[in-house]
Amino acid sequence: MANVLLVDDEPDFVSATRELLTLHGHSVDTAERLDDARKILGNDGPEVLLLDLMLPDGNGLELLEELRGSSVKRVVFITGHPGIKSLIKNVSGPSVTYLTKPIDSRALMSALSDTRVATANGTADVERELRHFDLLIGESASMRSVYEQIGKVARTDSPVLIVGETGTGKELVAEAIHRSSGRTGRFVAVNCGSLSRDLAGSELFGHEKGSFTGAVRRHLGFFKRADSGTLFLDELAEMPVELQPHFLRVLERGVVLPVGSEQEEPVDARLIAATNREPRKAIADKALREDLYFRLSVFPIALPPLRERVDDIPLLVEHFLRLASGEESAPRRFSDASMARLKAYHWPGNVRELRHVVQRTTIMSDPGADDLVLPDRFESPFGEQRQGLTIGRSIRDVERELIMRTLEHLNGDKKAAAETLGISLNTLYNRLNAYDNNGASS
Repeated sequence: MANVLLVDDEPDFVSATRELLTLHGHSVDTAERLDDARKILGNDGPEVLLLDLMLPDGNGLELLEELRGSSVKRVVFITGHPGIKSLIKNVSGPSVTYLTKPIDSRALMSALSDTRVATANGTADVERELRHFDLLIGESASMRSVYEQIGKVARTDSPVLIVGETGTGKELVAEAIHRSSGRTGRFVAVNCGSLSRDLAGSELFGHEKGSFTGAVRRHLGFFKRADSGTLFLDELAEMPVELQPHFLRVLERGVVLPVGSEQEEPVDARLIAATNREPRKAIADKALREDLYFRLSVFPIALPPLRERVDDIPLLVEHFLRLASGEESAPRRFSDASMARLKAYHWPGNVRELRHVVQRTTIMSDPGADDLVLPDRFESPFGEQRQGLTIGRSIRDVERELIMRTLEHLNGDKKAAAETLGISLNTLYNRLNAYDNNGASS
C-alpha cells in the first residue's frame, strides 16, 4: 500500500477519492494549493502524487522540477483537460501518467499499482496510453461528449439506449457505464441476434427444472446473472418481437418470471441496450416495439462513426500497434503518407475495421522494417464486392460470396462478420447451414 498525496481544489472529488483510496488500504494526505503540497512534500512525504493540472496558485507541472531527491516514485496527473498528453509527453524524472475526469475507479487503482520502469538508460516510462474509463480511446469533441454522457448517467439506474453503426464500440461504452456505476454485480453482455426463438425466454429469464423436455435442472437466465450488475442487450432489434413485452415488465416492476414457474422473482439489473439500426425504421419494420423503445431511450447515447472523428485515428492506430507488438517489443509505425491514407478512407466498418487493417498490415509487413507498409487496398468486403458484381449472377450467389469473403476478411470471426454484414448471428448461422446442406446435396 502507498502513501498518497492528493492535490486538487474540488472538495467533492477530493472527498470521494480519499475515501476510495483509504478503502483500498492507502494512506492519503490532501492539499488544495501548490504551497500546501510543498509543505507536505518537504516532510519525507508521499510515494505517489495525485496532482491536478490547474490549481488556484499555479500549474501542477511546476512541482515536477521540485521532486528530484524526494520520496515520490509516481506522479499521476488528474485533470479535466485531455490535452495534457502533449504537455507531459517528454517529461522525464519520476514515472508520470495521467487520468482524465470523470475518473474510473479501476483506472485509478491501476495507475497507482503501475510500477513499470521503462527504458534501457533507466529513465521512467513517461507516457501511458490514454484510455477513458480504461476502455475508450479518442480526444475528438464528439467522443468527449460521449465521455461526459457516460459520467452523468453511470451513477443513476436509468436504462440507456446506445445507437451507432457497426464497429463503433457500443459494447465498450456499455461496459464503461457499468464500471463507473458502482454496481457490485457482473457486466453481462447478450447478443440478441444469437438467441434461439424457441429458447430465448429461458435464456433471458431462466427456467425451472422439468419445465420442458431437457430441463434437467433449474437454470438462471441472463437477468438473474446480472443481478446487482448490468445487463447489456446488443442488437436489440434482432430480438424476437414476442419477447419484448416481457422486458417492459422487468423495467417497470423489477421482476422476472422464469419459464415453468408461477412465482415472480425480484431482480436488480441495470439495463443497457444497443442497436445499429435506426430505431424509427426498426419500429416501422415491426422489429422493435415502440413502447419498449420509449422505455429504453430515457437516456440515448449516439456514437459517432469513425469518419466523423478522423483526428482520433492516430491515437487508435497507436493503440492497435501497441497491442500487435506485445509487451516485449517497441511498436512499429506508419509513415506520414500511410497515416494520411488511413485518415482519408471512409471506414464503413468503423473502429473494428481499422483494427483489422492495422493487424493485417503488421502481419504482412517486413519484420525488420521500422515503417509499416499499407496494402494497396484495404476496403471493407462491401467495397470489394461492388467490384465483383456481374450481370447474370443470382442474388443468392452474390449473397453467399459476400458472406464467405466477409468471414475470410475477418479471419473466421462469425460474430464480427454478422455485425459487419448488419445481420444477426442466428441469421448468419442459418445461411452457413444452408450453404453446407446445398453443398452436400449437389
